Amino acid sequence: MKRYDLRHLKNDFEPRMKEILESHPAGEVGIFLFEVGDFTPVQRSADLVKESGYELQNSLKFNEVDWTIVVKKS
Repeated sequence: MKRYDLRHLKNDFEPRMKEILESHPAGEVGIFLFEVGDFTPVQRSADLVKESGYELQNSLKFNEVDWTIVVKKS
C-alpha cells in the first residue's frame, strides 16, 4: 500500500495522479489525498482512475477540504 499526498497541487493534481497511476504496480493499493473546493475534482479523479484501468475501491471526505480515494489495479 502506497500513499500519495497531492494536496499541495491544489486543483491541478490530475497530471501528477495520472503519472503515478501509470507507474503504480498492479495489485498494490494506492491511496491518493487531494484538496477539493467543490466536488468536481472528485468526479474527475474517479474518471481518471477508470480511464487508467484501476478500480476505485473507496472515496471519502477526509476533512473539510481534503478527499481520499483508494484504488487498485487487478
